[in-house]
Amino acid sequence: MTSEEAFPIDPEKVYFSMDPLTLETDAGPLTLRVGAWLNEDPVRIHKMIIKEKILKVDTMEVLNPLISKLRRADPEYYRRIMGLSLIIDFPGYSTGIKASIPFENDPIGFYKWWRRGKHEDKVHLSPGNRIRLFQKVAMMDRKVMLKQDLEELRK
Repeated sequence: MTSEEAFPIDPEKVYFSMDPLTLETDAGPLTLRVGAWLNEDPVRIHKMIIKEKILKVDTMEVLNPLISKLRRADPEYYRRIMGLSLIIDFPGYSTGIKASIPFENDPIGFYKWWRRGKHEDKVHLSPGNRIRLFQKVAMMDRKVMLKQDLEELRK
């Protein structure tokens, strides 16, 4: 591809890994295949797909590989976007499970593991999920909760 050719985002098109795409960079417009953009700037591509919804891609060929690239490229961003879909090692399970399983089925156990066990860095809870967890645990056994979390519920 020559640098004179521009391939702006076509909102009607579903992109595959071999499709060319021109994006603006600090050094000016750059044209790469979508698959190469996944290596070049995975967070930006993910935001364009999920948050901004300006880039439509094939799930199997682009989105699934992008998620695994995000894990390596920006672990903190990956943890935030995965939330309760993240696979965790949770006591009582022989293999990794989705964080949503103990979150829903064993809120007190999840709270103890996540908050008291100092695993907040392993699973990101959105403000809504955080409050849901605190409310469930408070209804089941308030004594388990940290003082600051009980105060957060009173706000």
